[in-house]
Amino acid sequence: MTDLKTNIIGLDREQLKSLLIEFNLIKPSEKFRIKQIWHWLYFHGVTDIDHMTSLSIRFREDLKKFFTLQRPKLNKEQHSSDGTIKWLIKLADGNLVETVYIPEENRGTLCVSSQVGCTLNCKFCHTGTQRLVKNLSTEEIVSQLMIARDQLSDWPTNENRKISNIVFMGMGEPLYNYDSVKKSVQIFSDQEGIKLSTKRITLSTSGIVPQILEWGKEVDTVLAISLHATNDELRNEIVPINKKYPLDELIQACRDYPRSRNSRRITFEYVMLKGVNDSLADAKALVSLISGIPAKINLIPFNPWPDSPYECSSNNQIKKFGDFINDAGYSSPVRKTRGQDIMAACGQLKSDSVKIRKSISRLQK
Repeated sequence: MTDLKTNIIGLDREQLKSLLIEFNLIKPSEKFRIKQIWHWLYFHGVTDIDHMTSLSIRFREDLKKFFTLQRPKLNKEQHSSDGTIKWLIKLADGNLVETVYIPEENRGTLCVSSQVGCTLNCKFCHTGTQRLVKNLSTEEIVSQLMIARDQLSDWPTNENRKISNIVFMGMGEPLYNYDSVKKSVQIFSDQEGIKLSTKRITLSTSGIVPQILEWGKEVDTVLAISLHATNDELRNEIVPINKKYPLDELIQACRDYPRSRNSRRITFEYVMLKGVNDSLADAKALVSLISGIPAKINLIPFNPWPDSPYECSSNNQIKKFGDFINDAGYSSPVRKTRGQDIMAACGQLKSDSVKIRKSISRLQK
């Protein structure tokens, strides 16, 4: 018997099967047990092994000797006047991470985090002012959805679900936590559990070029590129990862992206910064930069945070910018600002986790 129980949340099917066999709880031929446990966990959202009532009492007692269904603790819940909800979640190790639910008329989007803090230091992003503490495990990523569905009474999984979309646009750079994010997507999209279409899952990256191509070969989600500038000089300043992966490499990766097509366009995210990147010359350069790529441009009004160095472009300037891009043949919706009154809007997320030494952080990656 193990000293520490294993949390079932975050295990993939093969891991769960291997552990059940290792603990002599099932025979290799008893695959139906995996399906039963999976269904209770991700279709019904049970929080207690005893609630898996299609399993015999004896089998449940044996499961409890080795396994647990432990969600992180909900530290704080904030409600915006526009219906947005932000949850501050306390992980088992004491670190804090933020998750945001954005309800809309025809869908509900959950913005999940992949790291505590971030290494990228994008100048317009509040999360970038918090140093990286650690990568989140698959368990910690998946648990964000589990907690959100608990709070919204969104179990069991059905067609009228409140959370219909997931975006990896919370704290952290998801491609710097590749394996855990990939496993989370596989769990989210498993058709015997949560059953989210990969068309409804979006991964947003600031431009980690090698992993973009790898992701495109291995995982079929929507891809969003956090672009924000049309030349290396400006992007080096506001998105420093550009110094490692400059625009020509990033745009070529988008051209080579194996899943890019008109039915699955790449989204280029572009935060509107007054007097910085919002001129018509910038709009023209943007259209030229992405020419030939099946894409849409998501214009994001800058959301201020304490001591932020930028201002948001005026509504009139955003409209002019967007009209030019639309006229050039690219859809350019303006992202509606949501949850700003509770610091839950795009670029505003930041937890209060205490920093840990870099050496420890590297060991946890």
